[in-house]
Amino acid sequence: MHQQPFLHDLLAAVHAPTQVWSGGDGQVRPVGAQGVFHGDTRVASSAVVRVAGVEPEPVSAGSDGVGAVHVVGLARTVDGPGADPTARLDRFRRVRPGRVDERLVLSCSTAEPVRAVLTLALVADATPMEQVKAGMPAVGVPGAAVAAGAPPRWASGDVTSRVVAAGAAVSGSGTARDPWVLAWELEARTGAPAEVGWALECAEVGAVVDAPSAERLEWSTPRVRADDRRLPALVAQALDDLAGLRLASDGSPDDVFLAAGAPWFFTLFGRDSLWAARMLLPLGTDLAAGTLRTLARRQGVRVDPATAEQPGKILHEVRRSASHHPAEGLALPPVYYGTVDATPLWVTLLHDAWRWGMAAAEVEALLPAAESALAWMADHGDADGDGFLEYVDESGRGLANQGWKDSGDSVQWRDGRLATGPIALCEVQGYAHEAALAGAALLDAFGRPGADRWRAWAASLAERFRAAFWVRSPLGDYPGIALDRDKAVVDTLTSNAGHLIGTGLLTPDEEAAVARRLAGAEMDGGRGLRTMAADSAGYWPLRYHGGAVWPHDTAIVVAGLARAGRSELASSLTAGLLRAAEDLQYRLPELWSGDALTDAPRTVPYPAACRPQAWSAAAGVAVLGAALGLRPDVPGGTLTVEPLRPSPFGAVAVEGLRVAGHALDVAVDAAGAATVRTAAPLAVTVR
Repeated sequence: MHQQPFLHDLLAAVHAPTQVWSGGDGQVRPVGAQGVFHGDTRVASSAVVRVAGVEPEPVSAGSDGVGAVHVVGLARTVDGPGADPTARLDRFRRVRPGRVDERLVLSCSTAEPVRAVLTLALVADATPMEQVKAGMPAVGVPGAAVAAGAPPRWASGDVTSRVVAAGAAVSGSGTARDPWVLAWELEARTGAPAEVGWALECAEVGAVVDAPSAERLEWSTPRVRADDRRLPALVAQALDDLAGLRLASDGSPDDVFLAAGAPWFFTLFGRDSLWAARMLLPLGTDLAAGTLRTLARRQGVRVDPATAEQPGKILHEVRRSASHHPAEGLALPPVYYGTVDATPLWVTLLHDAWRWGMAAAEVEALLPAAESALAWMADHGDADGDGFLEYVDESGRGLANQGWKDSGDSVQWRDGRLATGPIALCEVQGYAHEAALAGAALLDAFGRPGADRWRAWAASLAERFRAAFWVRSPLGDYPGIALDRDKAVVDTLTSNAGHLIGTGLLTPDEEAAVARRLAGAEMDGGRGLRTMAADSAGYWPLRYHGGAVWPHDTAIVVAGLARAGRSELASSLTAGLLRAAEDLQYRLPELWSGDALTDAPRTVPYPAACRPQAWSAAAGVAVLGAALGLRPDVPGGTLTVEPLRPSPFGAVAVEGLRVAGHALDVAVDAAGAATVRTAAPLAVTVR
């Protein structure tokens, strides 16, 4: 039986579209998800270093910047006498787009020189990513003997690879039974280490996504100081992770977006890339602009049930070729549109980027795509004419659930029964309401017709939602997760309801009711917001969408609570994210267990969680922005700052945020009083 491999204890070095996953000792072995990947292909399944025929014993390993790790191992077979370790091997790995470099440094503190042969055993591979994810064995490549001293070269489908290793003797054929062995004879002396290096270069012909043309980041790198020292650590790690996820699509190398996450989702995902770009707006609008343009180029133009494409629809994901997931019954085409929420989220990102200062000409150029996206909500998103956005997989091979909780069991009744589609998710109605009002504001601002239609559409949606989605409960009313095919409200309390806060769909009293339910112990376990209430039949703390905590999910709710003035719960959820971040070395993974503080002394990892993950990393920036309470309206010439009170971080000062292309510095004291400095020509109001 094949099983998806765990990731939580692996060491990752990521710089899209290349990544290396190894054991905690730095060795790459042909097990699980370990390997060197380029695009959607594993090009090497093993890279094992030995000193004098023995693997070094690891004593330290960790991230060392963007795409870099540093591993320290002790070379005990060439050690001196006594208890003190006197010979060590430092392994410095750095991943850049299309290249993996390793620097191997043998050092010692011995009376006599240390002489040893250092070897690297390398196995070539050609296993597609989907097969690695499914836990299937390595494919390998046909062996080809290498002439003495010649660098190994091989092809893994459309990816070609070669090894560069100055001074190494090379033998073997690159197969699992006969790996390439690169060997160096070293001599290290006290105070005079011996150093060698090797590199693996990869290139893919016809890649649909690749590294951007420029290395310059699309966002600012703010300086953060806070009484709570976990905050600067979280933001610093988040920015490193995000820098390693930058990608561009074929034909538009200057328009940058973020890959959804490593290792499995190293490509363009509409929903994920949109949310990540929206969360990073306090650092600038360039990433949002690149993401919007990239998705607009592939906006749907026809009706195609096989790909779920429809006119105006924003895609779900892009791959080089179709992806097959037999265990899940999925066969997804290379360009797949099976998402119900990316389209309204595209409109809201365009609107928010405009408010943050995206150039008017860039915004105006995208208005036709915005009009098409709005039209999709009314013409296709509402499949049966009941006024709600809904989805159903018509192909029989696509995603059964097409909101952000897209696992097969994510939409279920409180008693554990699965809901039957078509499904209308509660949070998607909030996104649609917000998008309609955002679209109306853009149409008005740029003198285009249709604004009144979308304001009326949003008002009608709010009334229909109020009548259809609320669940009555002795503990307090709340919106159910969805309507099923019979238009019955699916009554599970989930984090989805929290996404409605701040969208304008709910009244202030309704937002207060939702906040009260989310603040309960069944939802807030102390390490972020659970995806499903703990008193539901389907709850399990390690269920992907049925009890685990997703940091981006919590951050979205925190941002909405901050906009709605719900400081207490926003601060509590932020504190939970910081608590988990500290346990997870500040690299926020895709998700973690929903165990309460009383159930586990430390955050329990979800072992198959991806990391880095774009919207998880961006969540660190999102909660910072929410706590600062930044509300820019560049077209209106104003900036409002309304921090959470009291500040969830104690005193905090942030220098180098960006609004309208200008630096924005904000300082908030422990009580929540703020001071602001910016060169932007805006009237600043601090509340």
